[in-house]
Amino acid sequence: MTSNDPTSSFYDDNAAVYAVRDRSLPQRRLDAFLNALPAGASILELGCGGGQDAAYMISRGFNVTPTDGSVEMARQAEKLIGKPVIVRRFEGLEDHQVYDGIWAEASLLHVRRSDLPEIFGRIHKALKNDGIFHASFKAGEAEDYDSFGRYYNYLSAGWLNDLLISTGWKDISLNETDGGGYDGKPTKWLRMRARKGI
Repeated sequence: MTSNDPTSSFYDDNAAVYAVRDRSLPQRRLDAFLNALPAGASILELGCGGGQDAAYMISRGFNVTPTDGSVEMARQAEKLIGKPVIVRRFEGLEDHQVYDGIWAEASLLHVRRSDLPEIFGRIHKALKNDGIFHASFKAGEAEDYDSFGRYYNYLSAGWLNDLLISTGWKDISLNETDGGGYDGKPTKWLRMRARKGI
């Protein structure tokens, strides 16, 4: 995803509306993720959007570093969170064994399939040993664009499982659920959690 592609442009151009959209906090997934981490753990959020998930994790006493690839979206999140949001794209992640957990809810689904192995490798490197990685994707078989011009990688469970194994993850958990999205269309979601292998 380049800085001037339609996906990036959508989030920059629609940040104010997108940040305050009617979105249910994924509290069950957040709680499951947080409960697998030590109290006060260090968490990196990739693609924080409007900041609702980060705000919840902070309210639970965790040390959260929120990031987003969109300058405008980061500004919106800062209003809610009350702390700086790092503007950084996924390929700019260069931390080494810094975080206990990495939370990427509905963000990595915009990464080109061909770039996912590298990004997963960067996430693996950024986590401490035995660190937890959560991500969610729109399920499917082929890359495509939605009605807003946003790119999606649309992954199958088998494809994602193979990628996780090949990039050094263990204790892999995958599940598919029905839901929706910003476009208002029924969506099958693929959610994953894995632990960093040593």
